Amino acid sequence: MVRIERLVTSGTFSLDGETFDVDNNVWIVGDDEEAIVIDAAHDAAAIVDALGGRRAVAIVCTHGHDDHIDAAPEVALRTGAPILLHPDDLPLWHMKHPALEPTTHLTDGQRIGVAGATLTVLHTPGHSPGAVCLHLPAEHVVFSGDTLFEGGPGATGRSFSDKPTILRSITDRLLTLPPDTVVHTGHGPDTTIGAERDNIR
Repeated sequence: MVRIERLVTSGTFSLDGETFDVDNNVWIVGDDEEAIVIDAAHDAAAIVDALGGRRAVAIVCTHGHDDHIDAAPEVALRTGAPILLHPDDLPLWHMKHPALEPTTHLTDGQRIGVAGATLTVLHTPGHSPGAVCLHLPAEHVVFSGDTLFEGGPGATGRSFSDKPTILRSITDRLLTLPPDTVVHTGHGPDTTIGAERDNIR
């Protein structure tokens, strides 16, 4: 049976010449045998420890900001897992990892299987061009990266982001999910689709 684990790691986010301290949610989805890592942030050793010897099926990047991908190459090296990123975020990826490429590209509607469950990729641009969310309907959850948080949309005040686009993505791709769907975010606490409906303006 699939289970969901949250690991919080700490580091920095840098873009547009500024750097901020951040805590990130790293999500591990799987069972006793295998798991996927959603957003390999900051601390490869902690992520590998959390996997506990399970086979890493994939490292899925919800977007290309450096705080969500900085540990991905080392986790991939230590586990053999492929790194998956939407191609529209390759410019952001290359800011952090100029000499490396993700293993493969995410596409809208792509299905990723782990532990007998299936996650569906939802392309939700706005916070970044290649931002994605991962819907796990069997568990009534969606992993939103930095697209949707408790209190509303992710930030759009920096390069590669656009507020009308993120609002359209949330309205068209996330608010159409059942209202009791739990939103596992890239930073901070969970929320639900129903709770955020009134925060999308």
